[in-house]
Amino acid sequence: MKCSSCGKEVEAEQNWVEFDCPSCKKDHIIRCEKCKQLENTYECSNCGFVGP
Repeated sequence: MKCSSCGKEVEAEQNWVEFDCPSCKKDHIIRCEKCKQLENTYECSNCGFVGP
């Protein structure tokens, strides 16, 4: 699994998260610890929603 923001592999890390897109609930967003802390943006591949 890769971070939706930076593309880094997260499976070996401890503090990553996975959640459904807050807008459409149809895509899974994955965030590594660094991107969560830096509040880097991500984009839903299904509906185009941009977060954090």
